Amino acid sequence: MATLGGRTMDVGEFEDLIDRLGEDLSCWPAEQRQAAADLLVSSAAANELLSKARVVREALSTPPVRAPAGLTARILAAASRSTADEAAAAPADAHHPG
Repeated sequence: MATLGGRTMDVGEFEDLIDRLGEDLSCWPAEQRQAAADLLVSSAAANELLSKARVVREALSTPPVRAPAGLTARILAAASRSTADEAAAAPADAHHPG
């Protein structure tokens, strides 16, 4: 555990700080940053939390994948053909002659 204002930081508090302040420890207030650094020296669980938070941040920072040109038109055309095919294949009944 790491000291923070005369007390120790535990993994639960570290996780809460990551949630509130982010995974970039350089942006944390000095006292909390030092306590976190001390905790990371001795805690595999804290290191795992930090690693996972960095993976999430990287995933969220990745630019979105753009759909290929014309994809919407192709989907709508396929849906239209499918609807027309279903209508042609549906048997007529006495209540709804087709």
